[in-house]
Amino acid sequence: MTYRSLHMRFQTELVPARLIRRYKRFLADCTLEDGREVTAHCSNPGSMLGLAEPGMRIWLEPNDDPKRKLNYGWRLIDQENGHFTGVDTSLPNRAIKAALEAREIDALSKYGTIRPEVKYAENSRIDFLLTEPGLPDTYVEVKSATLSRSPGLAEFPDSVTKRGAKHLKDLAAMARLGHRAVLLYLVQRTDCTEFALAADIDPGYAAAFADARAAGLETMVIATHITPQEIALADHLPLKE
Repeated sequence: MTYRSLHMRFQTELVPARLIRRYKRFLADCTLEDGREVTAHCSNPGSMLGLAEPGMRIWLEPNDDPKRKLNYGWRLIDQENGHFTGVDTSLPNRAIKAALEAREIDALSKYGTIRPEVKYAENSRIDFLLTEPGLPDTYVEVKSATLSRSPGLAEFPDSVTKRGAKHLKDLAAMARLGHRAVLLYLVQRTDCTEFALAADIDPGYAAAFADARAAGLETMVIATHITPQEIALADHLPLKE
């Protein structure tokens, strides 16, 4: 399936480039097709394991916004085999918010009030709190998955994430109080057909996940359709135990 409401087109036409290097987490030096070297903003603070190798073909979004320090934003990785990976870690929350508001995620479609960034638990904020009279409150945490070390298999996390483990602990606490707790992984790459936890990368996260599942945590994995023109939500993927 493809979600009807979710075709998030890039604001300006993307241009291809080659990655020279990514550094300081948010910066990437690139070579445009005409030979010019430019620096692009990388909107991904994570490790980007396997996704920031020099020479990779990437796609940049130009801008002429005087308020921005850089004239390019790194948006996609082109795997040069017909598949793409999304770089922007802010996109999953925007995409899921639109899908929730359009009531296109079946398991969450009965909720009419969607509130982002609500404080809860101990010094935490939930990505979305869903409420509806007569239904239990639903706490939804969204994660972006871009790691793939085996053909067809997306994984999370790509590095140790104590913050992610805390989110799981907080979700487990909500489930134990009788609320619904949902962890939604958005797979921002088009070459994967199933999903698994990268327990070898972060055993602590995997343990927190198992505890939260035992407490009643619900999990969803949603794939994406990605082109240099747009990103859209696509099929649900199975969680490989």
